[in-house]
Amino acid sequence: MKLSAFGRKFTADAGITSLMDDLGNAMASGDDMIMMGGGNPGHIPEIQQRVQEVLAGITKSDEDMRRLVGVYDPPQGEKQFIASLAALLNREYGWDLKPENIALTNGSQAAFFMLFNMFGGDYGDGHRKHILLPLAPEYIGYADAGIEPELFRAVRPDISFTDGHEFKYRVDFDAVEVTGETGAICVSRPTNPTGNVVTDEELARLEELARQQNIPLIVDGAYGTPFPSLLFTEAHPTWNEQIILCLSLSKLGLPAARTGIVIAEESIIKALSGINAIMNLATGSFGAMLAEPLVRSGEILSLSRDVVCPFYKAKMEKAVAVFHEAMGEDTCRWYIHKPEGAMFLWLWFPDLPISSLELYQRLKERGVLVVSGHYFFPGLPEDDWRHRHECLRVTYSQDDDRVAEGLRIIADEVKKVWQEQS
Repeated sequence: MKLSAFGRKFTADAGITSLMDDLGNAMASGDDMIMMGGGNPGHIPEIQQRVQEVLAGITKSDEDMRRLVGVYDPPQGEKQFIASLAALLNREYGWDLKPENIALTNGSQAAFFMLFNMFGGDYGDGHRKHILLPLAPEYIGYADAGIEPELFRAVRPDISFTDGHEFKYRVDFDAVEVTGETGAICVSRPTNPTGNVVTDEELARLEELARQQNIPLIVDGAYGTPFPSLLFTEAHPTWNEQIILCLSLSKLGLPAARTGIVIAEESIIKALSGINAIMNLATGSFGAMLAEPLVRSGEILSLSRDVVCPFYKAKMEKAVAVFHEAMGEDTCRWYIHKPEGAMFLWLWFPDLPISSLELYQRLKERGVLVVSGHYFFPGLPEDDWRHRHECLRVTYSQDDDRVAEGLRIIADEVKKVWQEQS
């Protein structure tokens, strides 16, 4: 059966489908694979207990159960959650939000698919606009989200070395070009895959560039502020009508609830709700109803700050220490991106004799599932920049002992690669 151009595009090989297939196949096979590839959050007992308490309360109320499973929400999303979130953010940050500034989506991935194609692509009369990613590498899930080809343009980062085996990407503003052909700017904060956190100053400069062209700055806050706050450095939440802020309940501990949150100017929310109606009819109620009591009370902020953030920071520190010990000082050149947030270590092996994709395959054969770094450069021209083929993304959200075992295997395999070349 023949498929349209749309059908062919979304059935072709893609980084995100490869990643999710690997994860699903490894889980289904029952093999003792060390899962360090995906972004599944860790299981935090305090969060799970609180969610169970809320769910138990819902099940005791006929009215709440009817709202949970028995009625369609409007295309904008569950009204009580939206009202509570607007009230919380106004109370905490003075953002002057109304419910009309917030929409829910069936996961953040759906939100970005809609937003990227709202602002990028064909504007008529042969006029096309792109989505600018000012700091490569960026999230693997963006790469194939455009209906039209070549939707993204990305910018190589400045690289600075912050310690003996640590480096940091920074926005190279001299190379960032925002023109009439730019439909929107998008940056994740913290960045998936690197754990980099764009500074408040960098974010303000990007907002000003967006303002000069009257285009939105899309901030992907799935791991960030104000919640779930997987941040190990200072970063302040910010929103105004130039910014489209995208949040999620997944990394708080509700990935299966598939609840994305978009905060934007009213006309954008109205357009997004219309697309929601066409694509989904309605958004799911489950995540919104589980989280609404936590949002209404403000507990979602204290849980993020006092429970979720310390949980991941401790895991990050353990993972970094294990990898330092495993690699040692006198083997080969290796660096970890300064881990400022999220749940990943971004490992860089300069002059690696094989590609990161080959290293991924070798690690998979040894029972460790990671992600090859080359997937995380959407919109960057194919050239001879070896760096994109020298990196791995490693998730440390799962059991500490398993993560440590996986990191030791990675270190051992990298050393083997170099020994084979000597």
